[in-house]
Amino acid sequence: MLRRSEEGGFTLPELVVVMVVISVIIAAMFTFLTGSTRRYLALQKDGTAFGSLAGETQRIASVLRGLTDITAASNDEITAYAYFYPTDTYVSIVRYYKTTDSKQLLADVTPMTANPPIGSPITASKKTYTIIPTLYSGASVTTFVYLDSAGAQLTTPISDLHTIKGIKISLVAPADTVTNGASTTMSLQISLRNRKTNL
Repeated sequence: MLRRSEEGGFTLPELVVVMVVISVIIAAMFTFLTGSTRRYLALQKDGTAFGSLAGETQRIASVLRGLTDITAASNDEITAYAYFYPTDTYVSIVRYYKTTDSKQLLADVTPMTANPPIGSPITASKKTYTIIPTLYSGASVTTFVYLDSAGAQLTTPISDLHTIKGIKISLVAPADTVTNGASTTMSLQISLRNRKTNL
């Protein structure tokens, strides 16, 4: 007499083991993908912040490179006669400075009726621009460093502002903590090509 073969299938313990193994694999994949996504987004954020900072540094350098005179200079502030927009007919009084909490970099721009020494400021038309809305202050990073004709750093306060022949602008971009990166400093050195000495 022929015996019927037992029906094939999984036992309950085998199913439980398979489900546990699949759960562990899914959890590991989820953790890996989440971590990779966070790192990617952090790197993208750092790249965007650095690109924005580089653009603003170039913009400040462009304005200061064409200044005609400096009226005040400190580590975190500079006031000068300069063309804020390329289309300006006359210079404006441009003051770059940090807010009191050092969390933003602003620019006050006061247009002039004519170039100095003839023109006078149009104070009613003064505008304040937010150059960098979220400013990061790095340790021992000075926003404005002033250089003499030999390229040596001048110590502030500077008694004779006409000795300033160059400016080094330094701005800091923080790195995201997810990537354990250090902050990045964007520095740009300019020579003052249009500086007047008879104002």
